[in-house]
Amino acid sequence: MPNRLFQSVIHQMKDAVSRVIGVVDEGGVIVACSDMKRMGEPIPGLREEMAFSNTVLQQNGYTYRYLHSSAGKSDCAVFVEGEDKKADELSSVLAISLGNVKNLYDEKYDKGSFIKNVMLDNILQSDIYIKSKELHFEGETSRVVFLIKFYSHTDMLPFEIVQNMFPDKNVDYVINIGEQDVVLVKEVGGHEEPAEIEELAHAIAQTLSTDFYSKVSIGISSIVVGLRDLARAYKEARVALEVGKVFDTEKNIISYDNLGIGRLIYQLPTTLCEAFLQEVFKKGSLESLDRDTLDTVQRFFEYNLNVSETSRNLFVHRNTLVYRLEKIRKITGLDLRNFDQAITFKVALMVKKYLTNKPTKF
Repeated sequence: MPNRLFQSVIHQMKDAVSRVIGVVDEGGVIVACSDMKRMGEPIPGLREEMAFSNTVLQQNGYTYRYLHSSAGKSDCAVFVEGEDKKADELSSVLAISLGNVKNLYDEKYDKGSFIKNVMLDNILQSDIYIKSKELHFEGETSRVVFLIKFYSHTDMLPFEIVQNMFPDKNVDYVINIGEQDVVLVKEVGGHEEPAEIEELAHAIAQTLSTDFYSKVSIGISSIVVGLRDLARAYKEARVALEVGKVFDTEKNIISYDNLGIGRLIYQLPTTLCEAFLQEVFKKGSLESLDRDTLDTVQRFFEYNLNVSETSRNLFVHRNTLVYRLEKIRKITGLDLRNFDQAITFKVALMVKKYLTNKPTKF
């Protein structure tokens, strides 16, 4: 359908433009042209040549330029006869005009654009049902949202990389959110265990690292059923990434369902967090604990408050560990061998870490 729209616009421009103009698709085939005889004509090597250009390519007497697209770099390009300044200007006008035509069409008829609007809360809840019926969406399909944040630049755009990994546009939807952020809305069976979803995320990260040398972090939402909850799922994926930056800095795959108490702390106002720390610790008592002592505390928590197990893994005598724990009790007033007090200490450390590295909330 967009090709027919392109042809309609170009036909109307034909008398106003004294040069041959047209559109080539992602395969380098002419799908719209002011010279009707060239419709369906392939342009060999154009796709490869355009991949090495930024947005404009001039060769063989024509100027080519990618369409302007709200989803990022478009797969289609316009062309104008000539390699002079006027051809460059005309190609720019044509790219903007036809790009806007395509964006308007996509907003009305494209499933990916509809999913994006639902996910970003840009459509009324009452309209979701009506629009989903128009686009023939299955009502009770289970989906999970992966928010993929790229930390390195590659020759290909992040959106294009992920799109190539998940080419079935009727099942999985790849959505461009920012220059380095891409969302994958993945259809799932609904019976997958969280570990299976995380395994898929690890596979995505591994492929991006191995094949494209791209370092990424991936936030995973819970599984949602239907379209109405996609906005919530997207927020969950973003929260997973933000909370992970604070509490799981060594991980690059973070699931919303596994955030635990970190998710609760993330939702607390800073004034309440500060008041909690003042109640738990004597003034300056937390700051007086050195890095080695805090590392000992962390290992003590990892080994379930077991003195013997912790001392063995720290390669210290049991009495040495007991001495360190007693030292902590004298400084902070909390005995970590007592379960309730250990929990209080653990939460307080997480609150302190949150305040120190407080992320931007969305």
